[in-house]
Amino acid sequence: MNHSNQSNHAKQTIDFGFSEVPLEEKVKKVKGVFDSVAQKYDVMNDVMSLGIHRLWKRQTIELSGVRTGMTVLDLAGGTGDLTKAFAKRVGASGKVVLADINESMVRVGRDRLLDEGVGAQVEYTIANAEALAFPDNTFDVVTMAFGLRNVTHKDKALAEIARVLKPGGQAMILEFSKVHQPLLAKAYDFYSFNILPKMGKLIANDEASYQYLAESIRMHPDQETLKKMMLDAGFDKAEYINMNEGIVALHRGWKF
Repeated sequence: MNHSNQSNHAKQTIDFGFSEVPLEEKVKKVKGVFDSVAQKYDVMNDVMSLGIHRLWKRQTIELSGVRTGMTVLDLAGGTGDLTKAFAKRVGASGKVVLADINESMVRVGRDRLLDEGVGAQVEYTIANAEALAFPDNTFDVVTMAFGLRNVTHKDKALAEIARVLKPGGQAMILEFSKVHQPLLAKAYDFYSFNILPKMGKLIANDEASYQYLAESIRMHPDQETLKKMMLDAGFDKAEYINMNEGIVALHRGWKF
């Protein structure tokens, strides 16, 4: 009986950074992090990655093969970096949906893109990656940049991405990953846990959220684990490309 209770308890908690929280609390806590950082998110991304996140995203866009008339889902699209680039590529005959679970991030992204003259081919929606409201086989390309590690049930999100992807379509998961080079891994750890939260305090007046972001990166599945998770979730083919020695990995999945 006790063993059963312990088992049930284990199922009801999940990682939030290095902490364990009740399952239903994670979504609220992640929402709190991104409510807190939304207005400074772009500035912090530049500072955190020394601007390199723009190169990681550019490579993702180039490999996407997005062209005129396509339909694209930018999941966890945040402030709209990828959405803006895809909107130019799909043109007036295509469509890009910027979807994020966090209303604050969607609002910042929408305001930013409207200010920059991004056209009517972009739709904005609040969406939970684990339960997408789109029909099967809707999108030519689905992207998720730096969002999967914040999802409570990653397997559900991956299965949903596979479901809404058209046959022949491509999913692209860009995420911080596992550095295997020992010296770089040590330096990266020092940066993540000693410098990054201090920069969060300095720039966004929010040390705790950036401490969580550093911890969430360490808790995220490594490259091979995530590749297997994609295959288990319904993708027919999956592969990954390491960027900057695995600081970031781009996982690509196809449904045939």
